[in-house]
Amino acid sequence: MMQTKRVYEIYDTKDGYRVLVDRLWPRGMSKEKAHVDIWLKEIAPSDTLRNLFHHEGMKWAVFEEKYKEELEDKKELLLELKKWEKQHSCITLLYGAKDTNQNQAIVLLHLLQTL
Repeated sequence: MMQTKRVYEIYDTKDGYRVLVDRLWPRGMSKEKAHVDIWLKEIAPSDTLRNLFHHEGMKWAVFEEKYKEELEDKKELLLELKKWEKQHSCITLLYGAKDTNQNQAIVLLHLLQTL
């Protein structure tokens, strides 16, 4: 099972293997409080794409399409995540964004579900 969760939400042992998928460490979050098993910043959107979406007002559909294009070059990381899913009862993709419906973890989750 894979799911997404905001890194600022309370840690739960049911989260399983916790993977931070942000390029930047979440502001104000200590490593102890985050309970991150691995920080996979390489799979996060590029700085350019992240800035266009968060600071320049890029539309969600455009962000989603461009991020999927970036992920085409990261097949090894996607396959690694799928492998971890088989090794753990649950994988939680952690993100820092306030928007729980429009963030890179959602795109990543949907893409991984199709592999």
